[in-house]
Amino acid sequence: MPRASLFTTTLAAFALMAAAAAGSAAATPAYVPGELVVKRDGAATTTVAVPDGESVKAAAARLSDRPGVAYARPNYIARATAYMPNDPSFPLQWNLATSPAGINMPDAWEAARQLGLPGGRGAVVAVLDTGVAYQRFRRFRRAPDLDRFVRGYDFVAGDGHPNDQNKHGTHVAGTIAQSTGNGIGAAGIAYAARIMPVRVLDSSGAGDTLAISRGIRFAARHGADVINLSLEFDAAVRAAQIPDIVSALRYARRRGAIVVAAAGNQGSPQVAYPARARHVVAVAATTARGCQAEYSNSGVHVDIAAPGGGIDAANTDTPYDVAVCRPDVRGEFIYQQTFTNSVARFGIPPGFEGTSMAAPHVSGVAALLIGSRRLGRSPSPAAVEKRLKSTARDIGSAGWDPRYGWGLLDAAAALR
Repeated sequence: MPRASLFTTTLAAFALMAAAAAGSAAATPAYVPGELVVKRDGAATTTVAVPDGESVKAAAARLSDRPGVAYARPNYIARATAYMPNDPSFPLQWNLATSPAGINMPDAWEAARQLGLPGGRGAVVAVLDTGVAYQRFRRFRRAPDLDRFVRGYDFVAGDGHPNDQNKHGTHVAGTIAQSTGNGIGAAGIAYAARIMPVRVLDSSGAGDTLAISRGIRFAARHGADVINLSLEFDAAVRAAQIPDIVSALRYARRRGAIVVAAAGNQGSPQVAYPARARHVVAVAATTARGCQAEYSNSGVHVDIAAPGGGIDAANTDTPYDVAVCRPDVRGEFIYQQTFTNSVARFGIPPGFEGTSMAAPHVSGVAALLIGSRRLGRSPSPAAVEKRLKSTARDIGSAGWDPRYGWGLLDAAAALR
């Protein structure tokens, strides 16, 4: 029976330092220095220079007292709004940044706040993986920066305690819904969404078709809006070899869940199942330079790309790839909170990269979009998928291409 697996690679420890945007914003004055906006009776509004040696506010008061002047005011400066979280490891998260390689989360968070439903509130995301560090149970502990869950199930052990024994599932859940703006750990995309932990992979990261298909049906039956599958079969596995999974995926779609899956990490020109299945959003991986990751599968079934970290592929056949790909430069990781040297000790470890890391970016933005009601109260999986693909930033060859699909996920564009 085919067995699915996850993929992570450990490289040398790496830390990415970023400047704090808040500091530069605070140093900028609230109005244009040495300038007033003046409206005279019967005339258009104009700007007027303030004489040397006079303050802007004093000049405004003086001009306002003159006959024929409707008003004189400082030329106040407006700024684009964006939610910048105070999580200490957020500067490491190049993948969430507003940058050519990031998915523009600060503006997306602010857009969701403006819609009145921030952080994917109300959405449920099923994480079918190695489990999630979601509860205090025997030797297990809950991840300090994850706190919103619905009931899940362990299809490996056959009980109601799908606790993570590998680190992978907790990391994936963190990208989707780690608490944000609480001064702890790192940030998560849909920080107010709830995670449904469904364990279908064992402590080594392997799982069989029966456990996975049962997990998909469980998630769909219990109200998951989004199902994340950061797992892959060998790219040579065909649909006919995993009919129970293909059937479960059809069932999930009928129940209204959007299914997101990793394209695979074999560097193959063929997307792996379950991402290759119809009505599953297949996610390829990109790096901190916006290049295809060297390990990322490609092919006709790729729908969209998202940050997965790692080393750039040695692509030189398109102007875009020539401009951004640097396979000789050390890659960067995806950082989230997970446990470290025991299931009870947590940190923000390096070493995580893969399409396993790319897929939860798409799942998180799908949850944020659903929770915001940007597409209505109960958008169909087709509507959510269409929105994510149509708002992606076109990279690679123009239009759809087999490396990046419809482009790099853009959370802010999806919420606008």
